[in-house]
Amino acid sequence: MSLVTPAPPVDVSGFDAAIERLSTGAKAWAAMSLGERGELIARTHDSVARVAERWTRTALDIKGLDPKSALAGEEWLSGPYATLAGFGTVAHSLATLAGGVSPIGSITPKKAPGGRLAWRVLPLDSREALLFHGFSAEVWTLPGVSEADVRTDSGADASRTGVSGGVGLVLGAGNITSIGPLDVLTELVVHHRATILKINPTFANLLTVYRHALAPLIEADLLRVVQGGATEGAYLCNHDGISHVHITGSVETHDAIVWGRGKDSATRRREGRPVLNKPITSELGGVSPVIVVPGEWTPADLRFQAENIVSMRLHNAGHNCCAAQMIVIDAAWPQREEFVRELRAALTRVPSRAPWYPGSDQRLKDAARAHSGAETFSDGDRLLIQVQPDEVCPLMRTEYFAPVLGLVELDGGGARGLLDRAIEYVNHELAGTLSANILIAPAERRNLGAAFDEAVSRLDYGGIAINTWTGLAFLAPTATWGAFPGHTLDDAQSGIGIVHNALLMAHSERTVVTGPFRPFPRSVLNGEMALFPKPPWFVTARSAASTGRKLSGYASGPSWAKLPSIFASAFRA
Repeated sequence: MSLVTPAPPVDVSGFDAAIERLSTGAKAWAAMSLGERGELIARTHDSVARVAERWTRTALDIKGLDPKSALAGEEWLSGPYATLAGFGTVAHSLATLAGGVSPIGSITPKKAPGGRLAWRVLPLDSREALLFHGFSAEVWTLPGVSEADVRTDSGADASRTGVSGGVGLVLGAGNITSIGPLDVLTELVVHHRATILKINPTFANLLTVYRHALAPLIEADLLRVVQGGATEGAYLCNHDGISHVHITGSVETHDAIVWGRGKDSATRRREGRPVLNKPITSELGGVSPVIVVPGEWTPADLRFQAENIVSMRLHNAGHNCCAAQMIVIDAAWPQREEFVRELRAALTRVPSRAPWYPGSDQRLKDAARAHSGAETFSDGDRLLIQVQPDEVCPLMRTEYFAPVLGLVELDGGGARGLLDRAIEYVNHELAGTLSANILIAPAERRNLGAAFDEAVSRLDYGGIAINTWTGLAFLAPTATWGAFPGHTLDDAQSGIGIVHNALLMAHSERTVVTGPFRPFPRSVLNGEMALFPKPPWFVTARSAASTGRKLSGYASGPSWAKLPSIFASAFRA
């Protein structure tokens, strides 16, 4: 059972003084040199490292997890590790800029379809190449933007001095503990805004932890961490001293902030009269697909990839904005029935874990009620729902934020046909553009050749994962994170703007992460040359807690000496 403590009432009058102090802090940030900014971010990184253990234990208490459980690895990775990696990389980027060198200076891009450039941002050095062996990440820049323009403009915003962005409001997410601190980092470094971080009521018990972890920013009057619910959020959103709002949450919450609630909100939206009188950026989730490209898979491949998909859904008990929700397969795939059987087995095999996020039980009931034939697993805590290709149903338009998986079979007739049909389907039938996943065996990818990259370019998603999960794009600090560009206030879908991007890349369109189709040692036996075993974000990774803790230790101070113990733990997964 979740141990979330309801947030006590907050006196909003204290917010006025906080905003005034932050306004002064933003001006002080504007006066700092790049070197001074980098040193401040580095001190904050060290401060986070000192409370990493307490941070993780508090998150485990909130989510009702046993600290000795392998699932504790989720909290190490998505909390302290992601935060440490982000702050550490940004500190290095600022120091690099202070020395007159671009953070992307060592990267040579390659051509990508449609006049794009693909910039490999993971791995960046030999330590990363070994630590993430078999995994990579590329940031694809916008069509038609030249290499020279990307190089000139990358880091330019962060390099500006003498400019204050005022005070921003970050409405923090209530599911992943690193989201709020990393959003604050983006606000400060890229947009020169001091920040009030209002944490979600689910994370009320983290208030003191955040204040200790981010103490250098607080002491510099660049951050205040507060708590409260909708009342406090509304007060801050409409405060004259707030110049910008950033939210991680649902599109419904975004629209309520922008257009208001009640019967007049539709009229205001239609007439373009938002109630919010300042800019807003957002990350709003969506219905994330997994496209399964048909091929000749071994029984071990079928089992591993079914477990891969189930992990994409059940990580954090299903409460992730990039959690897999709709599986797309080829109706004519000879192994279709065997694959679905393995999917059901994985949903049954993974140990039971009750959803902890508020409202999850009701969303599960709503999903079961809205879709006839929904299959239940783990005493009703997981659902598998098969829908028809021409069906329009809530599963396609609703981010359930709970352990709900959909399955649709399209008439693909092979790898190329399935990709074409699936891309058309997910681009136009599913809500949101945050994340999409593709599973494809190496032989099929080789056979498709350049047509595969061209297919990837037609996916209108800000994060795309090939044979891995888009959660890796979230974890990798050098990657960008956010919806596909082009959304508007009246059609926000998965949001507006990007975060993370610790290399300060300009003109980004999407991040594409790639992993091995098979884990070690089967990867090497099949010619993939990937030395990574079962990834630590798999919900079945037995050593995930140890690996997550050690990776957090590595992110607090990367060194060759820390790698052997990480590998020893990872290979026990």
